[in-house]
Amino acid sequence: MIIEELKKLYRTYTGHEPEAVNELPSSGSNRRYFRLTGTPTLIGVSGTSIEENQTFLYMADHFRKKGLPVPEVVAKSENNTLYLQEDLGDMLLFNAIEKGRKTNVFDEEEKQLLHKTMRLLPTIQFIGADGMDFSYCYPQSEFNSRSILWDLNYFKYCFLKATGIEFQEDRLEDDFQKMANVLLRNSSETFMYRDFQSRNVMIKDGDPWLIDFQGGRKGPIYYDVASFLWQAKANYPDSLRQELLKEYIEALRQYQSVDETYFHAQLRHFVLFRTMQVLGAYGFRGYFEKKPHFIQSVPFAIANLRQLLQEPYPEYPYLCHVLKELTELKQFADSSQKPQLVVKVTSFSYKKGIPEDSSGNGGGFVFDCRAVHNPGKYDRYKSLTGLDEPVIRFLEEDGEITTFLEHVYGLVDASVKRYMERGFTNLSVCFGCTGGQHRSVYSAQHLAEHLNKQFGVQVNLIHREQNIEQIFEGATSCK
Repeated sequence: MIIEELKKLYRTYTGHEPEAVNELPSSGSNRRYFRLTGTPTLIGVSGTSIEENQTFLYMADHFRKKGLPVPEVVAKSENNTLYLQEDLGDMLLFNAIEKGRKTNVFDEEEKQLLHKTMRLLPTIQFIGADGMDFSYCYPQSEFNSRSILWDLNYFKYCFLKATGIEFQEDRLEDDFQKMANVLLRNSSETFMYRDFQSRNVMIKDGDPWLIDFQGGRKGPIYYDVASFLWQAKANYPDSLRQELLKEYIEALRQYQSVDETYFHAQLRHFVLFRTMQVLGAYGFRGYFEKKPHFIQSVPFAIANLRQLLQEPYPEYPYLCHVLKELTELKQFADSSQKPQLVVKVTSFSYKKGIPEDSSGNGGGFVFDCRAVHNPGKYDRYKSLTGLDEPVIRFLEEDGEITTFLEHVYGLVDASVKRYMERGFTNLSVCFGCTGGQHRSVYSAQHLAEHLNKQFGVQVNLIHREQNIEQIFEGATSCK
Protein backbone atom coordinates (compact mmCIF):
# COMPACT_ATOMS: atom_id res chain seq x y z
CA MET A 1 0.00 0.00 0.00
CA ILE A 2 2.79 2.43 0.97
CA ILE A 3 4.76 1.61 -2.18
CA GLU A 4 1.71 2.19 -4.37
CA GLU A 5 1.06 5.54 -2.70
CA LEU A 6 4.68 6.57 -3.19
CA LYS A 7 4.50 5.56 -6.86
CA LYS A 8 1.40 7.69 -7.23
CA LEU A 9 3.15 10.66 -5.60
CA TYR A 10 6.17 10.14 -7.88
CA ARG A 11 3.94 9.93 -10.94
CA THR A 12 2.11 13.14 -9.97
CA TYR A 13 5.45 14.95 -9.54
CA THR A 14 7.29 13.63 -12.62
CA GLY A 15 4.50 12.59 -15.00
CA HIS A 16 5.83 9.03 -15.33
CA GLU A 17 6.31 5.85 -13.31
CA PRO A 18 9.52 5.13 -11.37
CA GLU A 19 11.69 2.38 -12.83
CA ALA A 20 11.90 0.58 -9.48
CA VAL A 21 11.07 1.03 -5.79
CA ASN A 22 13.33 -0.52 -3.15
CA GLU A 23 13.01 -0.19 0.61
CA LEU A 24 16.16 0.99 2.37
CA PRO A 25 17.45 -0.32 5.73
CA SER A 26 15.47 1.13 8.63
CA SER A 27 16.93 3.33 11.34
CA GLY A 28 15.87 3.54 14.96
CA SER A 29 12.83 5.68 14.16
CA ASN A 30 9.26 4.96 13.07
CA ARG A 31 9.97 6.18 9.53
CA ARG A 32 10.48 3.93 6.50
CA TYR A 33 12.61 4.95 3.52
CA PHE A 34 12.37 3.87 -0.11
CA ARG A 35 14.51 4.65 -3.17
CA LEU A 36 12.39 5.38 -6.25
CA THR A 37 14.78 4.88 -9.15
CA GLY A 38 14.18 6.86 -12.33
CA THR A 39 14.58 10.35 -13.75
CA PRO A 40 15.01 11.73 -11.20
CA THR A 41 15.82 9.17 -8.52
CA LEU A 42 14.13 10.23 -5.28
CA ILE A 43 13.80 9.04 -1.70
CA GLY A 44 10.29 8.27 -0.50
CA VAL A 45 9.55 8.60 3.22
CA SER A 46 6.65 7.15 5.18
CA GLY A 47 6.21 8.39 8.74
CA THR A 48 3.50 7.33 11.16
CA SER A 49 3.73 10.54 13.24
CA ILE A 50 2.06 13.34 11.29
CA GLU A 51 3.31 15.94 13.79
CA GLU A 52 6.90 14.80 13.31
CA ASN A 53 6.48 14.78 9.52
CA GLN A 54 5.11 18.32 9.60
CA THR A 55 8.10 19.41 11.68
CA PHE A 56 10.54 17.92 9.18
CA LEU A 57 8.73 19.44 6.20
CA TYR A 58 8.74 22.89 7.77
CA MET A 59 12.39 22.72 8.81
CA ALA A 60 13.57 21.33 5.47
CA ASP A 61 11.87 24.18 3.65
CA HIS A 62 13.19 26.78 6.10
CA PHE A 63 16.77 25.48 5.94
CA ARG A 64 16.72 25.28 2.13
CA LYS A 65 15.67 28.93 1.96
CA LYS A 66 18.62 29.76 4.21
CA GLY A 67 20.99 27.98 1.82
CA LEU A 68 21.82 25.16 4.22
CA PRO A 69 22.78 21.71 2.85
CA VAL A 70 19.63 19.68 3.52
CA PRO A 71 17.64 17.48 1.11
CA GLU A 72 14.96 19.26 -0.91
CA VAL A 73 11.41 17.96 -0.41
CA VAL A 74 9.77 17.92 -3.85
CA ALA A 75 6.34 16.42 -3.14
CA LYS A 76 4.15 15.41 -0.20
CA SER A 77 0.80 13.71 0.33
CA GLU A 78 -2.23 15.72 1.43
CA ASN A 79 -2.18 14.23 4.92
CA ASN A 80 1.64 14.62 5.31
CA THR A 81 2.20 10.90 5.94
CA LEU A 82 4.31 10.50 2.77
CA TYR A 83 6.79 12.73 1.00
CA LEU A 84 9.49 12.60 -1.66
CA GLN A 85 12.87 14.19 -1.16
CA GLU A 86 16.16 14.63 -2.96
CA ASP A 87 18.38 11.54 -3.04
CA LEU A 88 21.72 12.32 -1.41
CA GLY A 89 23.20 8.90 -2.14
CA ASP A 90 24.23 6.22 0.33
CA MET A 91 27.32 7.53 2.08
CA LEU A 92 26.79 8.37 5.74
CA LEU A 93 29.63 10.19 7.48
CA PHE A 94 29.59 7.32 9.99
CA ASN A 95 30.51 4.90 7.18
CA ALA A 96 32.96 7.29 5.53
CA ILE A 97 35.08 7.27 8.71
CA GLU A 98 34.74 3.53 9.29
CA LYS A 99 38.46 2.75 9.13
CA GLY A 100 39.23 5.42 11.70
CA ARG A 101 36.44 4.27 13.99
CA LYS A 102 37.68 0.70 13.94
CA THR A 103 41.40 1.36 14.26
CA ASN A 104 41.29 4.58 16.31
CA VAL A 105 43.58 6.07 13.62
CA PHE A 106 41.85 8.57 11.32
CA ASP A 107 43.52 9.37 8.01
CA GLU A 108 43.63 12.84 6.47
CA GLU A 109 40.57 12.28 4.26
CA GLU A 110 38.49 11.20 7.24
CA LYS A 111 39.72 14.13 9.31
CA GLN A 112 38.87 16.55 6.52
CA LEU A 113 35.24 15.35 6.46
CA LEU A 114 35.04 15.76 10.23
CA HIS A 115 36.53 19.25 10.07
CA LYS A 116 34.01 20.29 7.41
CA THR A 117 31.17 18.96 9.53
CA MET A 118 32.31 20.84 12.63
CA ARG A 119 32.62 24.07 10.64
CA LEU A 120 29.07 23.56 9.39
CA LEU A 121 27.56 23.15 12.85
CA PRO A 122 27.57 26.83 13.97
CA THR A 123 25.98 27.74 10.62
CA ILE A 124 22.89 25.64 11.20
CA GLN A 125 22.76 26.69 14.85
CA PHE A 126 22.73 30.42 14.06
CA ILE A 127 21.61 30.80 10.44
CA GLY A 128 19.10 27.99 10.90
CA ALA A 129 17.58 29.76 13.91
CA ASP A 130 17.20 33.06 12.05
CA GLY A 131 13.51 33.51 11.31
CA MET A 132 12.56 30.01 12.43
CA ASP A 133 9.10 29.55 13.95
CA PHE A 134 9.99 27.26 16.86
CA SER A 135 6.32 26.50 17.49
CA TYR A 136 6.65 23.92 14.67
CA CYS A 137 9.16 21.92 16.75
CA TYR A 138 7.96 18.54 18.01
CA PRO A 139 7.51 17.40 20.73
CA GLN A 140 9.04 20.45 22.45
CA SER A 141 9.69 23.93 21.07
CA GLU A 142 12.72 24.49 23.29
CA PHE A 143 15.26 22.80 25.52
CA ASN A 144 13.82 23.33 29.00
CA SER A 145 13.74 21.80 32.46
CA ARG A 146 10.91 19.46 31.56
CA SER A 147 12.71 18.00 28.53
CA ILE A 148 15.93 17.60 30.56
CA LEU A 149 14.16 15.69 33.32
CA TRP A 150 12.39 13.54 30.72
CA ASP A 151 15.75 12.44 29.33
CA LEU A 152 17.29 11.88 32.77
CA ASN A 153 14.37 9.74 33.85
CA TYR A 154 14.55 7.93 30.53
CA PHE A 155 18.11 7.00 31.54
CA LYS A 156 16.99 6.02 35.05
CA TYR A 157 14.11 3.77 34.05
CA CYS A 158 15.29 2.35 30.72
CA PHE A 159 18.96 1.81 31.52
CA LEU A 160 19.95 2.23 35.15
CA LYS A 161 17.16 0.08 36.58
CA ALA A 162 17.75 -2.54 33.88
CA THR A 163 21.29 -3.10 35.21
CA GLY A 164 19.99 -4.03 38.67
CA ILE A 165 21.91 -1.29 40.50
CA GLU A 166 20.23 -0.22 43.74
CA PHE A 167 19.99 3.52 44.37
CA GLN A 168 18.06 6.09 46.40
CA GLU A 169 15.65 7.64 43.97
CA ASP A 170 15.05 10.84 45.92
CA ARG A 171 18.77 11.63 46.15
CA LEU A 172 19.18 10.89 42.44
CA GLU A 173 16.26 13.20 41.59
CA ASP A 174 17.87 15.97 43.65
CA ASP A 175 21.01 15.76 41.52
CA PHE A 176 18.91 15.58 38.36
CA GLN A 177 17.36 18.92 39.29
CA LYS A 178 20.80 20.40 39.99
CA MET A 179 21.93 19.28 36.53
CA ALA A 180 18.89 20.85 34.90
CA ASN A 181 19.74 24.15 36.61
CA VAL A 182 23.34 24.01 35.37
CA LEU A 183 22.36 23.18 31.80
CA LEU A 184 19.88 26.06 31.68
CA ARG A 185 22.06 28.77 33.18
CA ASN A 186 22.56 30.31 29.74
CA SER A 187 19.64 31.49 27.64
CA SER A 188 19.92 30.75 23.94
CA GLU A 189 18.21 31.75 20.71
CA THR A 190 20.03 29.19 18.60
CA PHE A 191 18.81 26.02 16.88
CA MET A 192 19.67 22.83 18.75
CA TYR A 193 19.83 19.90 16.32
CA ARG A 194 19.62 17.48 19.28
CA ASP A 195 20.78 14.37 17.44
CA PHE A 196 23.77 15.84 15.65
CA GLN A 197 26.04 12.83 15.07
CA SER A 198 27.80 11.10 12.19
CA ARG A 199 24.83 8.83 11.36
CA ASN A 200 22.76 11.95 10.63
CA VAL A 201 25.27 13.51 8.24
CA MET A 202 25.54 12.36 4.63
CA ILE A 203 28.48 12.93 2.33
CA LYS A 204 27.67 14.14 -1.17
CA ASP A 205 30.45 15.24 -3.54
CA GLY A 206 32.85 15.36 -0.61
CA ASP A 207 30.72 17.71 1.52
CA PRO A 208 28.47 17.11 4.55
CA TRP A 209 24.67 17.29 4.19
CA LEU A 210 22.27 17.23 7.12
CA ILE A 211 19.41 14.79 7.65
CA ASP A 212 17.05 13.76 10.49
CA PHE A 213 16.89 17.18 12.11
CA GLN A 214 13.17 17.02 12.95
CA GLY A 215 13.93 16.51 16.67
CA GLY A 216 15.55 19.95 16.79
CA ARG A 217 14.35 22.88 18.87
CA LYS A 218 15.55 26.14 20.38
CA GLY A 219 18.44 25.37 22.67
CA PRO A 220 22.09 25.87 23.69
CA ILE A 221 24.97 25.27 21.32
CA TYR A 222 26.81 22.94 23.73
CA TYR A 223 24.37 20.07 23.29
CA ASP A 224 25.17 19.48 19.61
CA VAL A 225 28.91 19.70 20.20
CA ALA A 226 28.62 17.05 22.91
CA SER A 227 26.37 14.88 20.71
CA PHE A 228 28.83 14.85 17.83
CA LEU A 229 32.22 14.67 19.51
CA TRP A 230 31.19 12.17 22.17
CA GLN A 231 29.06 9.97 19.90
CA ALA A 232 29.59 6.57 21.46
CA LYS A 233 30.50 4.44 18.45
CA ALA A 234 32.42 7.15 16.58
CA ASN A 235 35.38 6.25 18.81
CA TYR A 236 37.26 9.54 18.35
CA PRO A 237 40.60 9.61 20.20
CA ASP A 238 40.84 12.55 22.58
CA SER A 239 43.52 14.26 20.49
CA LEU A 240 41.19 14.32 17.46
CA ARG A 241 38.26 15.38 19.62
CA GLN A 242 40.23 18.39 20.87
CA GLU A 243 41.31 19.21 17.31
CA LEU A 244 37.68 19.21 16.14
CA LEU A 245 36.56 21.20 19.15
CA LYS A 246 39.11 23.88 18.29
CA GLU A 247 37.77 23.89 14.71
CA TYR A 248 34.23 24.40 16.02
CA ILE A 249 35.21 27.27 18.32
CA GLU A 250 36.98 29.08 15.48
CA ALA A 251 33.86 28.76 13.29
CA LEU A 252 31.68 29.83 16.22
CA ARG A 253 33.57 33.13 16.52
CA GLN A 254 31.92 34.27 13.28
CA TYR A 255 28.65 34.45 15.21
CA GLN A 256 29.58 35.32 18.81
CA SER A 257 32.54 35.96 21.08
CA VAL A 258 33.83 32.92 22.94
CA ASP A 259 35.23 32.65 26.47
CA GLU A 260 37.06 29.36 25.96
CA THR A 261 37.52 28.62 29.68
CA TYR A 262 33.81 28.97 30.34
CA PHE A 263 32.93 27.15 27.11
CA HIS A 264 34.92 24.06 28.09
CA ALA A 265 33.59 24.12 31.65
CA GLN A 266 29.96 24.28 30.52
CA LEU A 267 30.48 21.72 27.76
CA ARG A 268 31.51 19.07 30.32
CA HIS A 269 28.03 19.11 31.84
CA PHE A 270 26.38 18.66 28.45
CA VAL A 271 28.71 15.76 27.65
CA LEU A 272 27.69 14.00 30.86
CA PHE A 273 24.01 14.72 30.21
CA ARG A 274 24.17 13.56 26.59
CA THR A 275 26.00 10.36 27.57
CA MET A 276 23.24 9.52 30.04
CA GLN A 277 20.56 10.39 27.49
CA VAL A 278 21.99 8.04 24.84
CA LEU A 279 22.38 5.26 27.40
CA GLY A 280 18.67 5.63 28.09
CA ALA A 281 17.97 5.30 24.37
CA TYR A 282 20.31 2.30 24.08
CA GLY A 283 18.55 0.68 27.03
CA PHE A 284 15.11 1.12 25.51
CA ARG A 285 16.04 0.16 21.95
CA GLY A 286 18.42 -2.60 22.99
CA TYR A 287 17.13 -4.19 26.18
CA PHE A 288 13.41 -3.69 25.55
CA GLU A 289 13.09 -3.67 21.75
CA LYS A 290 15.91 -6.22 21.36
CA LYS A 291 17.74 -4.30 18.61
CA PRO A 292 21.36 -5.55 18.59
CA HIS A 293 22.88 -2.37 17.10
CA PHE A 294 21.98 -0.43 20.25
CA ILE A 295 23.24 -3.13 22.63
CA GLN A 296 26.57 -3.13 20.76
CA SER A 297 26.87 0.62 21.32
CA VAL A 298 26.55 0.41 25.12
CA PRO A 299 30.23 -0.40 25.88
CA PHE A 300 31.36 2.63 23.88
CA ALA A 301 29.06 4.95 25.85
CA ILE A 302 30.18 3.38 29.14
CA ALA A 303 33.80 4.00 28.10
CA ASN A 304 32.94 7.68 27.51
CA LEU A 305 31.27 7.82 30.92
CA ARG A 306 34.24 6.19 32.62
CA GLN A 307 36.57 8.76 31.08
CA LEU A 308 34.32 11.68 32.05
CA LEU A 309 34.20 10.62 35.70
CA GLN A 310 37.99 10.80 35.98
CA GLU A 311 37.47 14.52 36.59
CA PRO A 312 34.87 15.05 39.35
CA TYR A 313 31.53 16.80 39.03
CA PRO A 314 31.13 18.25 42.56
CA GLU A 315 27.69 19.59 41.63
CA TYR A 316 26.21 16.06 41.51
CA PRO A 317 27.86 13.95 44.26
CA TYR A 318 25.26 11.20 44.54
CA LEU A 319 24.73 10.92 40.78
CA CYS A 320 28.48 10.50 40.26
CA HIS A 321 28.57 7.82 42.96
CA VAL A 322 25.87 5.85 41.14
CA LEU A 323 27.49 6.38 37.73
CA LYS A 324 30.87 5.21 39.00
CA GLU A 325 29.23 2.06 40.37
CA LEU A 326 27.62 1.60 36.95
CA THR A 327 30.95 1.74 35.10
CA GLU A 328 32.41 -0.88 37.48
CA LEU A 329 29.77 -3.50 36.72
CA LYS A 330 31.23 -6.73 35.39
CA GLN A 331 29.22 -6.61 32.15
CA PHE A 332 30.82 -3.25 31.34
CA ALA A 333 34.41 -4.27 32.02
CA ASP A 334 36.85 -1.69 30.71
CA SER A 335 37.70 -2.70 27.14
CA SER A 336 41.05 -0.93 27.55
CA GLN A 337 42.12 -3.93 29.68
CA LYS A 338 41.89 -6.20 26.66
CA PRO A 339 45.25 -7.22 25.14
CA GLN A 340 46.69 -4.56 22.85
CA LEU A 341 48.84 -5.00 19.76
CA VAL A 342 52.59 -5.07 20.40
CA VAL A 343 54.91 -4.78 17.40
CA LYS A 344 58.40 -6.26 17.72
CA VAL A 345 60.93 -4.62 15.39
CA THR A 346 64.39 -6.18 15.09
CA SER A 347 67.58 -5.39 13.18
CA PHE A 348 69.97 -8.27 12.54
CA SER A 349 72.90 -9.63 10.52
CA TYR A 350 72.16 -12.32 7.96
CA LYS A 351 75.51 -13.89 8.88
CA LYS A 352 74.04 -14.74 12.30
CA GLY A 353 70.62 -15.87 11.07
CA ILE A 354 67.08 -14.52 11.03
CA PRO A 355 65.69 -13.86 14.55
CA GLU A 356 63.25 -16.38 15.98
CA ASP A 357 59.69 -15.33 16.75
CA SER A 358 59.38 -15.60 20.55
CA SER A 359 55.59 -14.99 20.47
CA GLY A 360 55.02 -18.41 18.95
CA ASN A 361 52.72 -16.99 16.26
CA GLY A 362 55.18 -17.13 13.38
CA GLY A 363 54.76 -14.94 10.33
CA GLY A 364 55.37 -11.22 10.18
CA PHE A 365 57.82 -9.47 7.86
CA VAL A 366 61.52 -9.93 7.12
CA PHE A 367 62.98 -7.18 4.94
CA ASP A 368 66.34 -7.54 3.23
CA CYS A 369 68.22 -4.21 3.27
CA ARG A 370 71.28 -5.49 1.39
CA ALA A 371 70.23 -3.95 -1.93
CA VAL A 372 70.54 -0.48 -0.37
CA HIS A 373 73.87 1.37 -0.81
CA ASN A 374 76.04 0.19 2.12
CA PRO A 375 77.89 2.83 4.19
CA GLY A 376 79.88 -0.03 5.77
CA LYS A 377 81.98 -0.19 2.61
CA TYR A 378 83.64 3.10 3.58
CA ASP A 379 86.26 3.27 6.33
CA ARG A 380 84.89 6.45 7.93
CA TYR A 381 81.55 4.69 8.70
CA LYS A 382 82.82 1.28 9.77
CA SER A 383 82.93 2.11 13.50
CA LEU A 384 79.49 3.79 13.41
CA THR A 385 75.91 2.45 13.28
CA GLY A 386 72.63 3.44 11.67
CA LEU A 387 71.88 5.49 14.81
CA ASP A 388 74.79 7.86 14.26
CA GLU A 389 74.30 11.16 12.47
CA PRO A 390 77.00 10.70 9.77
CA VAL A 391 75.48 7.34 8.73
CA ILE A 392 71.95 8.77 8.80
CA ARG A 393 73.07 11.68 6.61
CA PHE A 394 74.83 9.32 4.18
CA LEU A 395 71.79 7.06 3.78
CA GLU A 396 69.27 9.89 3.42
CA GLU A 397 71.34 11.91 0.97
CA ASP A 398 71.90 8.78 -1.10
CA GLY A 399 68.10 8.30 -1.10
CA GLU A 400 67.83 4.56 -1.73
CA ILE A 401 66.81 3.82 1.85
CA THR A 402 64.07 6.44 1.75
CA THR A 403 62.40 4.77 -1.22
CA PHE A 404 62.89 1.37 0.41
CA LEU A 405 61.17 2.48 3.63
CA GLU A 406 58.26 4.08 1.79
CA HIS A 407 57.36 0.63 0.47
CA VAL A 408 57.95 -0.93 3.89
CA TYR A 409 55.63 1.60 5.57
CA GLY A 410 52.88 0.86 3.06
CA LEU A 411 53.02 -2.88 3.72
CA VAL A 412 53.43 -2.76 7.49
CA ASP A 413 50.89 0.05 8.06
CA ALA A 414 48.21 -2.00 6.30
CA SER A 415 48.92 -4.99 8.55
CA VAL A 416 48.97 -2.93 11.73
CA LYS A 417 45.57 -1.42 10.90
CA ARG A 418 44.04 -4.84 10.28
CA TYR A 419 45.70 -6.42 13.33
CA MET A 420 44.31 -3.65 15.55
CA GLU A 421 40.87 -4.01 14.01
CA ARG A 422 40.84 -7.78 14.55
CA GLY A 423 42.27 -7.70 18.07
CA PHE A 424 45.58 -9.42 17.28
CA THR A 425 48.32 -8.94 19.87
CA ASN A 426 51.65 -9.62 18.13
CA LEU A 427 53.36 -8.57 14.92
CA SER A 428 57.04 -9.13 14.09
CA VAL A 429 59.05 -7.01 11.64
CA CYS A 430 62.74 -7.72 11.02
CA PHE A 431 65.36 -5.88 8.98
CA GLY A 432 68.52 -7.71 7.94
CA CYS A 433 71.73 -6.51 6.31
CA THR A 434 75.27 -7.83 6.03
CA GLY A 435 76.51 -6.90 9.50
CA GLY A 436 73.34 -5.76 11.28
CA GLN A 437 75.00 -2.41 11.90
CA HIS A 438 74.05 0.31 9.42
CA ARG A 439 71.13 -0.17 7.01
CA SER A 440 69.09 -2.58 9.12
CA VAL A 441 69.58 -0.48 12.28
CA TYR A 442 68.51 2.70 10.49
CA SER A 443 65.44 0.98 9.02
CA ALA A 444 64.32 -0.70 12.25
CA GLN A 445 64.72 2.52 14.25
CA HIS A 446 62.71 4.57 11.79
CA LEU A 447 59.92 2.02 11.45
CA ALA A 448 59.59 1.73 15.24
CA GLU A 449 59.27 5.50 15.64
CA HIS A 450 56.85 5.69 12.70
CA LEU A 451 54.50 2.98 14.02
CA ASN A 452 54.41 4.38 17.54
CA LYS A 453 53.66 7.88 16.31
CA GLN A 454 51.20 6.84 13.58
CA PHE A 455 49.17 4.24 15.51
CA GLY A 456 49.98 4.69 19.19
CA VAL A 457 50.92 1.00 19.47
CA GLN A 458 53.60 -0.35 21.76
CA VAL A 459 56.79 -1.14 19.83
CA ASN A 460 59.57 -3.29 21.26
CA LEU A 461 62.72 -2.40 19.31
CA ILE A 462 65.74 -4.69 19.33
CA HIS A 463 69.03 -3.98 17.55
CA ARG A 464 70.31 -7.54 18.05
CA GLU A 465 73.89 -7.20 16.92
CA GLN A 466 74.32 -3.88 18.76
CA ASN A 467 72.83 -5.27 21.99
CA ILE A 468 70.40 -2.32 22.15
CA GLU A 469 66.75 -2.58 23.22
CA GLN A 470 64.14 0.18 23.45
CA ILE A 471 60.42 0.18 24.26
CA PHE A 472 58.04 2.75 22.76
CA GLU A 473 55.00 2.79 25.04
CA GLY A 474 51.56 2.46 23.48
CA ALA A 475 48.87 5.15 23.87
CA THR A 476 46.32 2.67 25.26
CA SER A 477 44.36 5.39 27.05
CA CYS A 478 43.02 6.53 23.67
CA LYS A 479 41.71 3.12 22.68
